[in-house]
Amino acid sequence: MSDTSGYRLTYSTMFDPPPEMHERFEAALAEIRGTLGGRHAMSIGGREALAERSFELRSPIDREILVGSFQAGDASHAHLAIQAAGKAFASWSRTPWRERLAILRRAAALIEERVWTLSAGLSIEVGKNRMESLGEVQETADLIHWYCDRMEESEGFDRTLPLDPLPGFVSRNRTRLRPYGVWAVIAPFNFPFALSGGPVGAALAAGNTVVFKTASATAWSGTMLMQAFADAGLPAGVLNHVTGSGGTVGDALVKHPDIAGITFTGSREVGSAIAREFAGGRWIRPCIAEMGGKNAVIVSRHADLERAASGIVRSAFGLQGQKCSAASRVYVQREAAAELRERIVALTEAIDVGDPTVRENWMGPLIDQAARQRYQRAAEAMKQSGKLYAGGRLLSEGALERGWFVAPTLASLPRGHELWQQELFAPIVLVDEIESVDEGIALANATDYGLTAGFYGAVEEIDGFLDRIEAGVVYVNRPQGATTGAWPGYQPFGGWKASGSTGKAIGSYWYLPLYMREQSQTVVD
Repeated sequence: MSDTSGYRLTYSTMFDPPPEMHERFEAALAEIRGTLGGRHAMSIGGREALAERSFELRSPIDREILVGSFQAGDASHAHLAIQAAGKAFASWSRTPWRERLAILRRAAALIEERVWTLSAGLSIEVGKNRMESLGEVQETADLIHWYCDRMEESEGFDRTLPLDPLPGFVSRNRTRLRPYGVWAVIAPFNFPFALSGGPVGAALAAGNTVVFKTASATAWSGTMLMQAFADAGLPAGVLNHVTGSGGTVGDALVKHPDIAGITFTGSREVGSAIAREFAGGRWIRPCIAEMGGKNAVIVSRHADLERAASGIVRSAFGLQGQKCSAASRVYVQREAAAELRERIVALTEAIDVGDPTVRENWMGPLIDQAARQRYQRAAEAMKQSGKLYAGGRLLSEGALERGWFVAPTLASLPRGHELWQQELFAPIVLVDEIESVDEGIALANATDYGLTAGFYGAVEEIDGFLDRIEAGVVYVNRPQGATTGAWPGYQPFGGWKASGSTGKAIGSYWYLPLYMREQSQTVVD
């Protein structure tokens, strides 16, 4: 963000932005409101595509705000998009990789240039506060640049190998990573720019063509992202955008034999089903599944409790807990438990909940009615079986009645309760007391998930935590977020166990090769 006097926006630096960021966001918000309510098409083969039916998308902040009308695509649109991407593959995959990167870098530059309006739209559509919205859009540009840089750094993943020692012959050897073909990207509602633009950028940099489907709740974000790629000069058919339900359009993508690989971000149940589908065809196809989390924070009696409380609250309630990396379990040593709870309650009760496009409001609404009902069921279970320290109620005062607002919640439950294991995707964090850090690590690991984890404690306790915790992203003594806040090149993001299918992380050095397959070439003169 070059127009903010050297300020570098990441999820770690977003808590004290320069005033200019707020001024620019306010101006963009006023501008973007004037574009609400439009009718939007899909994009297939470089052309607008319409379906027989459409659906209205309304803001979770206020159901009276019509974001726009979008196409309720079906299997036929998915098949047409796959066909268009298949036709474009030969030309795009043979385009010199430096030329591909030049187009993608233009797309990243356009996203960054439009960061204000894109972020304002994202805030209205998803209910993110302004800093998280700005952070996500900026991260999208950074992810695309990161994958382009890795391709360049590896010289297109093309290496010459030693000659075979054959008398009378010259046997030339070479290894190359080459694209698979048509790649599908199915993105979630909570990060509709970063978790679309990131994998799309990686797949395209590698030489694949792409069909991507956004969540219906964020069809507008997908449309705006698509426009940036198109305006960068991406050839027709190289990137195609379809909208519609997961049960129709998404299922058609997953089951089509011409999809060579897929990146999916969403629930464990759906991701696992996709992985099984991709393992059960004529041959095993690559499936990059980024799934859920039930992320734990361990707090030692030696911890800085101010840091711990700050990090826990930011990670538990940022984006209303609708992050797979959200802090949802806290295990604190008994000696520090009472004070930590008091600190968390104080910070929680100080959170301003409301329209997140308003600067003062840090927490916005849940994405839809189903999410609010899921929260309500969990709150009732906590009231019946445990203890509420804060929250546990729906918010419907005044203008909040028109949105899906709930109170951030801290509670305790018996260890055997099912909510200790279920990913709720809501602003709920459970706390339990432990006798030792070892006990906390054992409890943290006692889940099928392994996405993120946090620790607060003494220096001499850190190595033991890092050595034994079963999670792909870990944070120690971090007030900016106990379990959240990854950024390309700083904190790669990927899960172990049921949280991910590859063991590699978004925004890491090892991610881009997932979109390519190796070919060993020997030519004898």
